[in-house]
Amino acid sequence: MEWKGRRQSDNIEDRRSDPSMGGLGRGGGFSFPSGGGMGRRGGGLSIGTIIFLVVIYLVLKAMGIDLLQIMDGGMTTGGPGYEQSESGSQTPANDEMTAFVRTVLAETEDTWNGIFQSQGRQYEEPRLVLFSAQTQSACGFASAATGPFYCPSDHKVYLDTAFFNQLSRQFGASGDFAEAYVVAHEVGHHVQNLLGILPKFNQARQRMSEADANKMSVRVELQADCFAGIWGKFTEQKGILEAGDLEEALNAAQQIGDDTLQKRSQGYVVPESFNHGTSEQRARWFKRGFDSGQLSACDTFSGPI
Repeated sequence: MEWKGRRQSDNIEDRRSDPSMGGLGRGGGFSFPSGGGMGRRGGGLSIGTIIFLVVIYLVLKAMGIDLLQIMDGGMTTGGPGYEQSESGSQTPANDEMTAFVRTVLAETEDTWNGIFQSQGRQYEEPRLVLFSAQTQSACGFASAATGPFYCPSDHKVYLDTAFFNQLSRQFGASGDFAEAYVVAHEVGHHVQNLLGILPKFNQARQRMSEADANKMSVRVELQADCFAGIWGKFTEQKGILEAGDLEEALNAAQQIGDDTLQKRSQGYVVPESFNHGTSEQRARWFKRGFDSGQLSACDTFSGPI
């Protein structure tokens, strides 16, 4: 993907050096699967338990014990987007990864501004929050384990760019267009929110059983994949895709399918627990959006998926 030298978005909120951004909020976000967390945000620990854990974390931190590093396998160096200071703390770097995310976000802005304008609508550009390890959103507490996610309550995409390392090393989905697909998928949820799809789903799932809510969630997620494919189509038309880029995105979609993730983590699959779609479905719906470039091709709510 030939992204260098292109416009970068100003709709970035960088919290990576702000230790005060942890906290609590409301549930209801839509996340990119990280292999270890829930697909949709909601439920979780009680407030009392979380406060207790935060106190324990701060006490251990004061003693020089960093639980986040221990939970991450004992790594002592920062992920992409960080420099290690002399004191050992991590601070945001004005690095290539930040420039890449800003550029991809700008490309999504160009795509969806154009599509909405062609339909006589105005596109509200989302903000993208870069964070390190943990942050708060209007949809609740976010951590690196959550994976990238979109919060419809504040119209923001949340991304710990260390996830890109996980995408490559753990999931076997490397390449800049694979990473761009992650951002475009979450922006796809924002498009759903603007079109009224997410509000209807959030309202309807309150009356659904868990199994039915999971089935509907799969349709929501596959549509976001299809919307990401539409963005890919417009990016291709600009002539900035390179040989192998489409294959990178399709591989990423396959590697984070519910069936593939469950086989990797537990050795078997539980289809009724799927909430993002199978590997085959995710790749197919991304390709459908990419091939058509049309919103009408992304109706995942009518008929089989």
